[in-house]
Amino acid sequence: MPNIAIVGAQWGDEGKGKIVDLLTAKVQVVARYNGGHNAGHTIRIGDQTFVLHLIPSGILHPGILCVMGAGMVIDPWALDKEMTELTDRGVAIDDNLVISDRAHLILPHHRALEALTEEMRGSRKIGTTQRGIGPAYEDKAGRRGVRMGDLLHPAALPERLQEGRRHYEQICRGTGREATVDWEKLAADLAHFGEILRPRIKDVSLVMHRHMAEGYSVLFEGAQATLLDIDHGTYPFVTSSSAIAGGALTGLGVPPTRLDGVIGIVKAYTTRVGSGPLPSEIGGVLEEQIRQKGSEFGASTGRPRRCGWFDAVVVRYSARVNGLDSLALTKLDVLDELPEILLCTGYRYAGELITEFPADLSVLDGCDPVYETFPGWQVPTAGTRDFAALPDSARRYVDRISDLVGAEIGIVSTGPGREDTILRSGSAVTAWFE
Repeated sequence: MPNIAIVGAQWGDEGKGKIVDLLTAKVQVVARYNGGHNAGHTIRIGDQTFVLHLIPSGILHPGILCVMGAGMVIDPWALDKEMTELTDRGVAIDDNLVISDRAHLILPHHRALEALTEEMRGSRKIGTTQRGIGPAYEDKAGRRGVRMGDLLHPAALPERLQEGRRHYEQICRGTGREATVDWEKLAADLAHFGEILRPRIKDVSLVMHRHMAEGYSVLFEGAQATLLDIDHGTYPFVTSSSAIAGGALTGLGVPPTRLDGVIGIVKAYTTRVGSGPLPSEIGGVLEEQIRQKGSEFGASTGRPRRCGWFDAVVVRYSARVNGLDSLALTKLDVLDELPEILLCTGYRYAGELITEFPADLSVLDGCDPVYETFPGWQVPTAGTRDFAALPDSARRYVDRISDLVGAEIGIVSTGPGREDTILRSGSAVTAWFE
């Protein structure tokens, strides 16, 4: 049985939740490997819409084991709220959810530090969600973090909090800010969460090893996306974790030999939230039209997403660093009304053509996108379930994307529902799962 990683191949919000939900019926385990509740995976089932921030998207399927890996940072208040909301809506959460004892916690002082850091950046703000993600990863790297496993030892929590407290209070003194955390209450709150979560806190690497040894198939669910990866994204306008396929291995304690394939999720156009480069950004009335048609507002924050034409340079880079075997192309139907569609094939900078994605942000800031123009199909594609039933110009557009990025397109999504999907015969996806 295959073990497949699902990764975002642009700047996030590509529709990973829908694709994980779609494929969950064909596996036994869904394991999230990075990020925190800055992610938002939106899933529509019938007339119901679910937005998941921490819990793997497989939770909406009965009988699926959902795993939260060591590569995540977890706000216990946010997790408790999400679990409560799901159970109130009839979603079963019992022994089908386990949490790594090595996952680090997001605590109140992390949120305060992130707000302060963004304020001090002024006009160079990263555009973070200010949910404490970055400072929690900083404490992890600085070896002063608190982990899920620490919740199982409540008497030791006050001492475990001391290094993080010293760091936070030193920054407050240095910037003339008041330190506002009630550390005694925090230790008591964490002890309470320890009691609630105790049955779920496990050695996730061991859990995964045993399940895969029994022949269970796993979907590795990534959050954020390749161009937001801390190492390979548009630094510093990135998240604080490893969002690429390699992060699935470190984030879950799984060896490389256990990964059988990688599916990259891309939109039929490009979006990003927050600051940073977006070479193919559209601007003006047309960008707003696409934003409204595609409901391009952050699932976690509600912030409007910036919209651009499909950027083949970006996705070709993603195909290389992730080793993409197949692409899932989402939101093709959002382009249905457009009389013409542009596709970015390269950048022109200082008189030269660039076809590979650069690390230097000054190049991205100063480049001009090079476009191919496609005639729009201007007929509805929403709900189409057969690739041959798409308009000729839509099929040509999809196939041209595949040619430019060097990866097959095995899935085409034509709407938000599970059923609004084309699984292309002969693709790696159908070979793995059918």
